[in-house]
Amino acid sequence: MVKSTEFKKSLGLFDSSMLVAGSMIGSGIFIVTAGMSQQLGSPGWILVVWLITGVLTLMAALGYGELAGMFPKAGGQYVYLAEAYGKGTGFVFGLITFFVVQTGVIAAVAIAFAKFSGVLIPWISPETVLLKLGAIQINSQQLVGVALIWLLSVNNLFGVKNAKIVQGVFTVAKIGSLMFLIFAGFYVGMNSDAFSHNWAQLWDARQTQIGATGGIIKESLQNGQLVIVIGLAMVGSLFSCDAWNNITYTAGEVKNPQRNIPYSLMIGTGIVVLLYFLANVSYFMLLPVDGNPLGADVMSRGIMWAENERVGVAAAGVIFGGVAVFVMALMIMVSTFGCNNGLIMAGARLYYAMAKDKLFFKPAAQLNSKGVPGNAIIMQAFWASILCFSGTYGKLLDYTTFASLLFYVITIGGVIVLRIKRPEVPRPYKTLLYPFIPIMYILMAGSISVILLIYKWETSRIAISIIGLGILAYTFIKKIRR
Repeated sequence: MVKSTEFKKSLGLFDSSMLVAGSMIGSGIFIVTAGMSQQLGSPGWILVVWLITGVLTLMAALGYGELAGMFPKAGGQYVYLAEAYGKGTGFVFGLITFFVVQTGVIAAVAIAFAKFSGVLIPWISPETVLLKLGAIQINSQQLVGVALIWLLSVNNLFGVKNAKIVQGVFTVAKIGSLMFLIFAGFYVGMNSDAFSHNWAQLWDARQTQIGATGGIIKESLQNGQLVIVIGLAMVGSLFSCDAWNNITYTAGEVKNPQRNIPYSLMIGTGIVVLLYFLANVSYFMLLPVDGNPLGADVMSRGIMWAENERVGVAAAGVIFGGVAVFVMALMIMVSTFGCNNGLIMAGARLYYAMAKDKLFFKPAAQLNSKGVPGNAIIMQAFWASILCFSGTYGKLLDYTTFASLLFYVITIGGVIVLRIKRPEVPRPYKTLLYPFIPIMYILMAGSISVILLIYKWETSRIAISIIGLGILAYTFIKKIRR
C-alpha cells in the first residue's frame, strides 16, 4: 500500500466549525448543572458561572486564532507551545494529552455512549460481566464503549472525507436536538411554578450538602467565599466547554487555514457557549434548583438532586413525560457519537506532529494511503481502549482539570511571548483588543487555577506530578540523543 507524504486539504469553514462545536458538545451539558446547584444553590450565580466560562472560552479562542494563523501546521497547541517556549513545553503537553487527557476523554465519552445505550438495550450494563480474570472484569458496557472507539477510528483510517461527513451530520443533529430541547423548555416552563420559585431566589447563594445524619445542611455564601465557590463550580462548566481547540490539531488539512481556523474557532465556540447558556435557562424554567434527595419525582428532587445527576433527563421528563428517558438517551447517544469522532480525528494529528519532531513513537509520523496518520489513530484507539477496560478514565479527568487549564493559560501567554520573540512572522489574524484580551484571560483563568490548586489540592497535585514526570521524560530523551 502506497503511503501519502502530505495531508489533503479537505476541511472548509463549515467542516472546521462543526469539528469545534461537535468536539465540545458531549454529555456534560446534560449533567454538570446538578453539582453546580449543590455548590451555589442560586440560579443567578450558576448562570454567571456559565457566562464567565463562555467569555473565557471565547477569549481563549481569539488568542488561538492568532497562533493558528501564524503556524497553520498539524499539531496545533503542541506547535504553539514549542514555538513560544521550546519543544520541551510542547512535549510535556503532548505526553499528557496522549496518555491522560485526549484518550481519557475519548474513553469517558465512549462509556457515556454505552451507558445511555443501556437505556434502550438493558443488556448493555456494568452488571453484565462477560469475562472475569481475578480482579479484572470486562462488562458489556465497556465492550460497547471500546467497539465505538474502534468503529470511529476505522472510519477515520479511510480518510478525512469520511470523518468530516460523520462530524457534520452528527453535529448538526445534536445542535438541532439541543435547540429543540431549549425552545420546548421555554414554551412549557414560561408560566411554571418552578420558574417563579427560582426567580424568587435568583441570587440566594448557598452551599447544600447532606450531613452525617442524613439531613440537608445549607450554608449561605458571602463575598470572598462566594468567589472561591464560583471558581470551584467552574470545573463542571469548563469540562463541558473543553476540546474547542481540537481544530488546531488538524490545521494541515484545513483549506486556507490562516482564515478558516480563526473563524471556525469563533463560530464553533460562539454557537456552543450560547446553546449551553440557554439550556441552563431552560432547566431553571422547568425545574426548581433545590429539592429533596429522597423526593419521589423530578420536581421534588429538583436540579441539585436529579437522579444520577441527569438534569437533562429530568428537564425532558417535564416536557415529554414518561418517554423522556428514551428521548434523552437518543439525544446523548447522538451527542457522544459525534463528540468522539471529533476527538479521535483531531488527537491523532497532535501525535503525528510530535513524532515528526522525534518526540513520540516513530510510526506515528507516517501517513497512510488515504493521507491520514493511521498509526497514530491506531495507537490512540489502543490506549483509549485500555482506559475503558481499566475504569480509570474518570479519575484521570479529575487529575488533569488543573493541568488542562494551566496549559491554556500558558498557550495564551504564548501570544504575548511570540509578539516579542517573533515579530517578523506574518499574522493574517490578530487577537482582538490585544493585549487586553490575552492579559484578562491569563488573570481570570490563572485565578481559577490558583483556587483549584489551593482547594482541590488532592487532584491538582496529581496533575503537577504528571507534568513533573513529563519534564523528566523530556530530559531523559535529550540525554539519549546526546
